[in-house]
Amino acid sequence: MREIVLDTETTGFEPEEGHRIVEIGAVEMANHMPTRRVFHKYLDPQRPMPNEAFEVHGLGDDFLRGQPLFEQIAEEFMEFVGDARLVIHNAAFDMKFLNFELGRTGRPVLPMERALDTLALARRRFPGAPASLDALCRRFGIDNAAREKHGALLDSEILAEVYLELIGGRQPDFGLGPSISVQAQTPGEAATGWRPRRRPEPLPSRITEAEARAHARLVEALGEGAVWRRYL
Repeated sequence: MREIVLDTETTGFEPEEGHRIVEIGAVEMANHMPTRRVFHKYLDPQRPMPNEAFEVHGLGDDFLRGQPLFEQIAEEFMEFVGDARLVIHNAAFDMKFLNFELGRTGRPVLPMERALDTLALARRRFPGAPASLDALCRRFGIDNAAREKHGALLDSEILAEVYLELIGGRQPDFGLGPSISVQAQTPGEAATGWRPRRRPEPLPSRITEAEARAHARLVEALGEGAVWRRYL
């Protein structure tokens, strides 16, 4: 299963008010393991950076001026994303900006159902507890000391670690039982999980008769106090 953990930085809160994306960071995961493939771009928003946004991410007009426009990297971004599930903290925010930018280029938008919102996932798992990325890092003991300001790629890398903790680790339950459901996208959806069933007939032993006799001779040589005798 391929997933893309993604984050954006913007000039403000609402694209309909003229705000734009200024940074996209994304990391690829396969079967809940990072692949080390990343996508990272700074973008020229073609508008001044509000001071409130600058205080959050530190990306100013001088730095962003001359960076590529979204339409210049849109094809590369969509190729990287492919048909993977998108793992995003507060997905509604990033998705509305991405779809606004995609719409401006005449490209199809990303369906909201492709996004797994880790903020909603954290709130379902820890009701009433703080669910910001920093709060989840503290809860799970994840080092985010480098996060002095928001940055899309760094936040995506941190979110990938948080996401794995939210679903139970790199191999959640080894696929053998119910865990925090990554399928349930809205509160109230039932979590589902696969449960093992007993085999109708036991698997045949792989031990040959010669190996069984050799093992019996070894145990006999160990004496009466041998631990193996408890299992014979």
